[in-house]
Amino acid sequence: MKQNLLLAVAFLMMLMSTSSLKAQTDTLKHKTADNYFRNQYGVLVEHKPLEPESWSGILSFRSKDKSYRLWLDNRVYIDGAYFFDNNTYNPIGNGLTVRRARFAVKATLHNNWYGEIDLDFAGSEMEMKDMIIGYNFDIKEDAFLRNIKIKAGNFKETFSMEYTTTSRYLTFIERSLTHAFVPGRTLGLQTQMNSNRFFLGAGVSFNDVGDSEVTSWTKDNNKKRGMDEGYSVTGRFVGYPIMTDDAVLHIGVAATYRTPKTSWEISDGYRYSTRSLTSINRKKYLDTDDMTNVASLQLVGFELAGAWNNFMFQSEYMMQQVNGTDINGSGKDVANFNGAYVQAGWLIFGGHYRYNRAEAEFTQISRGKDWGDIELAVRYDYVSLNDFDALVYGGGANGFTIGTNYYVNSNVKIMLNYSFIDHDRYANGKDKLYTGYDLNGNPTKKWALIDSSKGTPGEKFGFVALRLEVDF
Repeated sequence: MKQNLLLAVAFLMMLMSTSSLKAQTDTLKHKTADNYFRNQYGVLVEHKPLEPESWSGILSFRSKDKSYRLWLDNRVYIDGAYFFDNNTYNPIGNGLTVRRARFAVKATLHNNWYGEIDLDFAGSEMEMKDMIIGYNFDIKEDAFLRNIKIKAGNFKETFSMEYTTTSRYLTFIERSLTHAFVPGRTLGLQTQMNSNRFFLGAGVSFNDVGDSEVTSWTKDNNKKRGMDEGYSVTGRFVGYPIMTDDAVLHIGVAATYRTPKTSWEISDGYRYSTRSLTSINRKKYLDTDDMTNVASLQLVGFELAGAWNNFMFQSEYMMQQVNGTDINGSGKDVANFNGAYVQAGWLIFGGHYRYNRAEAEFTQISRGKDWGDIELAVRYDYVSLNDFDALVYGGGANGFTIGTNYYVNSNVKIMLNYSFIDHDRYANGKDKLYTGYDLNGNPTKKWALIDSSKGTPGEKFGFVALRLEVDF
């Protein structure tokens, strides 16, 4: 009896299994007909054909219902520079370099989700740039607030019009000297939005991923010192009281508060440094070295920019405050630095400057002729990394640049710059560079030993720089 019961149960289960298998087979056939198939992991997934497109020369693939889009964002910049260094205290080498070799893949998924991987291979080393997971909210075209988005990952903090502008659309080969202050890419969370009259962005960030050296600092501070990662809070507000098809006026302010990070070289020290308007000359004249006993940083930036048809101007002023206790053993608890730039441009052959409200910055120009357009531009910038009361002698400099840009098409740009930079006596690259002569007429790296009667202190030189750029 028991054996017969077991046989009956087994037969019933077999019938149920057969029925279930038939139902699954019928479902699979139905779904296969509707563009479903099993992927490499055995999961039934939807198949949507993607159509190849060219968006101003950028390769893109998009589904017919526009819910999926995948595109490449690659860039190659070849830079060269020739320096007029006959009267410099330190020899400067001319040369060529691959300034950027970027490979990026970006995607819109399920209408609202966004993903990005961006790598730089310049210098034969791989460096992680943007690594983003984002979500764009569905907002009506006529809504007061639009382009509301939130993102997490590694990306630029929302600070400085010049810095957040992609390098593709910069007016000059290198950013201004104020670049010494701006936050870089960091791991964090950020949201932003805009209306017809303003832009607002805010976020919290943590470590700088950086290169292998920065990564080693992060690991050491965590492992050896048990140090907290640290955080930064950054925000930016921009108003555009004038916004028409032909003109824009941009007025903005940004601020950031930053605590010590494990990605700092020393746990309670911070360093400001920048190259002098070129990546070819590898000397860092402007360098504070690590300031000790630092507890926090505060940075405020002011932005004023505008455009009218084929004319534009852009400017920023930044104030940096370093807070601590007995900074550099000076007895002072605060150190202050500042910098600014102002620039103007003119598209000679009738092109127009265009403004991106969603990011509060200038974007790709419209060319005036079928063969392209030519831009003339000029910039003045300065930075001071000196605070004598706090015993910080990082140096100061004034820069002047004139540039000519040939916009061949939407993918190719040729840039030619002439720059002259005037450093003060303190810009000695952490006592590694000569900045004057001593009493005996010998070159000296110590600013306190310089005798001004032997020659004007501080490194001064001009140079010509060229860039060939392709974006694809």
